[in-house]
Amino acid sequence: MMSLIPELVTARKLLKLTQADVAKTSGLSRMTVQRIEAGEIDPRLTTVLEMARTLKMELVVVPAALRHEVEVFVQSKSTSLERPPTEEAAPFILGAVANQSPEGDGPA
Repeated sequence: MMSLIPELVTARKLLKLTQADVAKTSGLSRMTVQRIEAGEIDPRLTTVLEMARTLKMELVVVPAALRHEVEVFVQSKSTSLERPPTEEAAPFILGAVANQSPEGDGPA
């Protein structure tokens, strides 16, 4: 599993933004951005989402029951959610979502 905060730091540096730039656009203090990046505080999800948007990233919450399928799909670099032609490719993700109960215990 990837660690999110280092990914945000990498994106910030690639965009040549300072912590102050991210703070201003995200509505945070520079000290808060610095402390998040240093791992000194555990930010709220809304804070991370705002930082990600500032860095031209979109975060997606994935149900735990679909984590493996989504990881395989992303690693396959597929551009379609249709059923892939090979056995190794990710299962049809939308069908898997449709078969989940609200609690994620399996078929609804």
